[in-house]
Amino acid sequence: MDIEFDGEIWYWRGPSPFYFVTVPEEHSRDIKAISGLVTYGWGVIPVAVQVGRTQWKTSLIPKDALYLVPLKDMVRKRESLNEGDVVTIRLSVDMQPHDRTR
Repeated sequence: MDIEFDGEIWYWRGPSPFYFVTVPEEHSRDIKAISGLVTYGWGVIPVAVQVGRTQWKTSLIPKDALYLVPLKDMVRKRESLNEGDVVTIRLSVDMQPHDRTR
């Protein structure tokens, strides 16, 4: 499953601070519909992500019926991104079954 959308970067100031982009509701519903097939636990969804020219693998995090794309520091630095910037996110959901016994 491939998805592309624009979203604003926001900063979570929790005990493990991190930057995220929220997957829009429509795309989150589509991901939720296949989540049982692709999650490897805790509801996280393995994906390949591209922002600008930078590509990496990560996991979408479920929150309040939506999913969050975590933006690694190396991505933000390489693409000169800051909180409040709007970016185009390209996601490819890993549709391979995962062994949930690991």
